[in-house]
Formats: sequence, structure tokens, C-alpha cells
Amino acid sequence: MKIARFDGGHIGVVRDETVYDVSAACGVEPGEWPPVGMVRIIAAWETLKPKIEAAVASATGKPLASVTLETPDPWPNKLLALPSNFHDHHEEMRGRSYAIPGGVTADNAGFFMKANSSMIGAGGAIELPADKLDREFHHECEMAIIIGKPGRHITVERALDHVFGYACLIDVTMRGKEERVMRKSYETFCPVGPWITTADEVGDPFGINMKLWVNGELRQHSTPAKMIVGIREAIAMSSAVTRLESGDIIASGTMAGVGPIKPGDEVTIEIDRVGRMSLPVVAV
Repeated sequence: MKIARFDGGHIGVVRDETVYDVSAACGVEPGEWPPVGMVRIIAAWETLKPKIEAAVASATGKPLASVTLETPDPWPNKLLALPSNFHDHHEEMRGRSYAIPGGVTADNAGFFMKANSSMIGAGGAIELPADKLDREFHHECEMAIIIGKPGRHITVERALDHVFGYACLIDVTMRGKEERVMRKSYETFCPVGPWITTADEVGDPFGINMKLWVNGELRQHSTPAKMIVGIREAIAMSSAVTRLESGDIIASGTMAGVGPIKPGDEVTIEIDRVGRMSLPVVAV
């Protein structure tokens, strides 16, 4: 199932380029604050799923192109990210002026956190700060792993049981010497979407293609099988430190091909069986 947020916090199911509003069936009031409706849905999924399917069967859908897609899970308890988590990206970072000394990778560095407020949806725009356009801003193609079943000290063997679904994620980064979390936490620096595709619909997540284009030029292409810390291992590692809650997001880290973006560009990300979205880059 593809579950979206749109037009001010409505919850929808996306099928065949049509979105069906299931907000009432989910007990979500559009515009609620804080916007934790999706977290509640994920936590109560087994109970809500048949109600959602019944609502879709009786609803009149809207063309997907007529709505504005928002980030599907805007209020996770935490948004965790894995640094330098593909071998080819680690190699391409060697010697760059902004590279972290020592060549730290996810298997020895663990995770860092991005601000939840940096997330936007497929209907938004990546906004580069106009007073810092002399800096380099880079795109990073990643996959968002959305936690369903909460837990602490989750084993590698049971890790996929805790996954609710997946989404596309672009980790936008301002290069420089400031703390990583600050440089990655500007508002709009974490597009996530276009929706959450539930794990049962994605199936085996390890061999699916992850791709990113800038202005139609393919910049990045890899699969989760090439992660240094894999999906299962990332869940186990994170849950050894902090209890993972329903709706938490783990960003996979990125592969080689990281490069600059500037105002006027269009960035497109696509992950097989998960989704595709394109966002403009502007200066604000």
C-alpha cells in the first residue's frame, strides 16, 4: 500500500495515479498540531488496515496530479542517518577539503541525527539559503526506512520485522567545517516521499535500484545491497543505543556520484517499487 499526506495533512492511499482520502478512517484531523497522525497510523496499523481498505473501496478518488504531496511522516520521534555508508562514496570523499578527517564510515561512526523540521514532501522545493550561495550544496540519494514495530536491542535476524515501509529521501548538505547536523538541518534539506510504500509491497529491499538525476543527468545509482551497514544491521545498531519507535526514520546513507546543486536545478530521485519525485532548487 502507498500511504501519502497531502493538501494540509489529509491521509491518502495512492493507486493508479489516484489518491483516496482515508483521513476519517484513520482518525486523523487534517491540519492537526502536532502532525502526528501518521505516527498513530503506523503504531495501530494492524487495526487500521482493514478500515483503510474499506474506506478506499467506498471513496471517490482525486487525480494524483491535482493534489500537493507533503512529506508522509513529518513528526517522527527521531530521524537517524548513516554517514558514508557506501564503499564507493567513501572512496570518492577521500582528499576532498570538506571530508571528515580519518575517513569515518557508518560501521565505526554509528549514526547522526537530522532535524525533523528539515523534511519536506514531493510538492515542495529545496531552498538554498540566499546568503550562503558561495558555499557548495550537494545532493545525496538515500532510502528512508520507516520503523513500524517499536523495540530496543533488536537483533539482526528480526530487524526486518520492525520495518513498516520505505520512502525516497534526499539528504541535502551544505559543505563546510560547521557541525554536520547543522549543515544538514536547514529547512527543506530532507525531502522524503512521495509517500510511504509498505514493506509487504516492496518485498526484498536489497537489490532494488536507487537513482538520482539533476536536470535529467543521472548522477547516482546503486542498491541497498552495497551499503556498508545494511538495513538489518542499521536497525540493530540504532536500537542498541535508543528505543526505536513507530514512525522513526533511518536514512540509508548515500552512494558515489554526490555532486553540486544550485538554484534553477531540478532534482529527481527514484527507488524501484517505492516511488519517484522531482523537486526544484531555489534560493530563499
